[in-house]
Amino acid sequence: MLYAGLDLSRKRLDFCLLDQLGEKVEVGAAPPDADGLRGLAGRVARFAEPVRAAIESMNGARFVHDQLEQAGWQVEIADAVRVKGLAPLACKTDRIDACVLAELARRDLVPAIWLPDPQVRAERERASFRLHLVRHRTSLKQRVHAVLLAHGKPCPVSDLFGIAGRALLERLALPEPWLATVEASPQLIDELDSQIADCENELQRLGIDHRYVPLLRTVPGIGWVLAYTIAAEIGDISRFATPTKLTGYTGLCPRVYQSGQSDRRGALAKNGPRYLRWALIESTMHASRHPLYRDRYQHTKQRLGKQRGAKVAQIDLARRLAKATGTCSPASNPSLRQAPPTPWPPDGP
Repeated sequence: MLYAGLDLSRKRLDFCLLDQLGEKVEVGAAPPDADGLRGLAGRVARFAEPVRAAIESMNGARFVHDQLEQAGWQVEIADAVRVKGLAPLACKTDRIDACVLAELARRDLVPAIWLPDPQVRAERERASFRLHLVRHRTSLKQRVHAVLLAHGKPCPVSDLFGIAGRALLERLALPEPWLATVEASPQLIDELDSQIADCENELQRLGIDHRYVPLLRTVPGIGWVLAYTIAAEIGDISRFATPTKLTGYTGLCPRVYQSGQSDRRGALAKNGPRYLRWALIESTMHASRHPLYRDRYQHTKQRLGKQRGAKVAQIDLARRLAKATGTCSPASNPSLRQAPPTPWPPDGP
């Protein structure tokens, strides 16, 4: 068995090959494209040994993983933060990083992350692209509002991009180039509205037959779009032993610092998928008015005051929705496969 450590950068892939005794077999670099990875696999094939490789999690690591696994390698993607904790370096270069990863692979200490399959990756891309379009639309609307504010133009309508608002924009007398900005923005917003509607229709169509989306929609505050987003970001929910494990995966839990008699709680860990956190927090907008969660939300909000009460109550509710998400999944709760889904944890709100 050979053990390979791979360090990926924009223009090259540094690699280090070790044998079972930890001796260096070969150190070098290859282009990180398809041809370069095929050349690397062929270059290592001359040793006629199976290869176990490790590469840090980053943009492009999945492409390297897929290409080398097609060539017969066993590739693991390592959590970059945990690798740094396992092997702190006094001197850091790409080649040293590759050698460290190769040594971790040889010692079977790679802190591997879960890698979604191509179907889950496609689901994540659909959900994230819709959010990308929404953010562009929001940015355009904010730009138009900023132009009006900069030129002292009042906005007496509630929706500047509705029928009355657009009539107001057409009557505005603005100098160039701000007039061109105001004229072009509604057209771009209409195009984005059409694209977003198409994305949402596709998410709803695909969500009908999804294994998790119908159950997720029984959770208060979660509709079609958020259900599809949450399902895509979670992937295979059976990898979480309990709803508490799923809640920890979301990154909505505070950091904990314990030493002796000291026990301190810090900011949110934010160690999970950011789109999953966004979807859970977004769902609290409606869930906070649901009878199941309303009293707790209002109590937390009032207890902590105006400055931070609303934010803490929202995060607390998002954690409870994450727990409800794990509880009403047939993968984590086999009893629900025969019984109707429960929209909240069985131990109450």
